[in-house]
Amino acid sequence: MSTLSEESRQIVASLVHRVGPNADIATVAQAIASILQDMDAALTPIIGQQGVVALYRRSLHLCASRHPRLAGTYDSVQAASLDLTALKSVLVEQSEADALFFGDVLLTTFYELLTTLIGPSLTARLLRGVWEPSLSDTPSQENSP
Repeated sequence: MSTLSEESRQIVASLVHRVGPNADIATVAQAIASILQDMDAALTPIIGQQGVVALYRRSLHLCASRHPRLAGTYDSVQAASLDLTALKSVLVEQSEADALFFGDVLLTTFYELLTTLIGPSLTARLLRGVWEPSLSDTPSQENSP
């Protein structure tokens, strides 16, 4: 990666934190989907749902073109929406190492694309809450209505 080395480290750290020490492939797939869901929530008010979907699709495409071993994953999950269920179902068929590699490449590519569109400062501010592990990541207490 070029100038995004610090951001790339944050992305990897966030993914590793969410996966946890006793990860299985389902946990890895859920962690990747969860980060994408958080990115979607942070970005949709700014660039709209279709903007997030366009970035997601483009990220998938670039991952497949840069890393041929990910091409099958791209073919299986391309859609007109942010279908995280389809992504998870494809990821659980991979090895844990391949799923983690895919997650790292996909999330970093998504971040890079967003940075080219809105700049590094705004991208970092919008996604800061996604990367920083929060205290609520430990078993949370439900707020009763």
